[in-house]
Amino acid sequence: MHGTQSSGQMTATAGLRPRKLLGWAILLAGLALPLVHLLQRILADPVMAAALQAGSVAALATALGTVPVLLSQRLSDRAQDTLFGFGAGVMLAACAFSLIIPGLAAATAGGAGPWRSGMTVGAAILLGGIVLLALERWLPHEHFIKGKEGPEARTLKRTWLFVFAIALHNLPEGLAIGVGFAGTDPTRAGALATGIAIQDVPEGLVVAVALLAAGYRRSVAVGLGMASGLIEPVGAVIGAAIISYSAALLPWGLGFAAGAMLFVISHEIIPESHRKGHEAWATGGLMLGFVLMMLLDTALG
Repeated sequence: MHGTQSSGQMTATAGLRPRKLLGWAILLAGLALPLVHLLQRILADPVMAAALQAGSVAALATALGTVPVLLSQRLSDRAQDTLFGFGAGVMLAACAFSLIIPGLAAATAGGAGPWRSGMTVGAAILLGGIVLLALERWLPHEHFIKGKEGPEARTLKRTWLFVFAIALHNLPEGLAIGVGFAGTDPTRAGALATGIAIQDVPEGLVVAVALLAAGYRRSVAVGLGMASGLIEPVGAVIGAAIISYSAALLPWGLGFAAGAMLFVISHEIIPESHRKGHEAWATGGLMLGFVLMMLLDTALG
């Protein structure tokens, strides 16, 4: 009797599997159709297509940086802190030369005087920092330094906590790329995207190394490190779409992207690069990254 019941349960379970698979297939198809339609609309717009391409290159650079971890290469704390500093320097120069200065110029071109231009871009910078602070407070995530934060942090798996943290880190970069292509000349936007992609290579390496050091399997660390850059093309399209909607938003968009990046630099990257006693190396990396990005922007722009 018991054997008959077990056999019946197995038959019922086997019968449910095709229906479950069919249900998943229908769901995925339903999701794919609007995504394909959205992608076609993006590619039909030259500005958004350029932003998507640049964001995708940055995502690819992040994935490329994880390859040494896949090949079992280790990274010393000093080298890791130097790379953190390098990324912070690139982002700082990008904020100044690729976002804030063009934002001031855009506000002036729109008819604002020096004080009004400065106040507009300054307010946008503060708004970008406030939004990132709010996301940092509300979204459950895990810092490499301070551990878990957010309202539901205790109930979520640590892998997803790191995913949220990485998304918060990379979103401003994607927004900056999109705003750059929508609001500045292609050469300056290309310099900004190139600088971000350059610093994304060591960033991908550092993320994968940090995940590995936090106890994740090598495959998980590399996979999440590669996936961490995928938010950048999404952010790039969002930034380009917003600025394309209204040119008057350009100073606000450039300032907002700069403020969001400044928040990430001060709140996460610099403290992380200084916590292990390699402040001089981190500062040297920061200065080198700043000069490199400055040269890219001034020479190419």
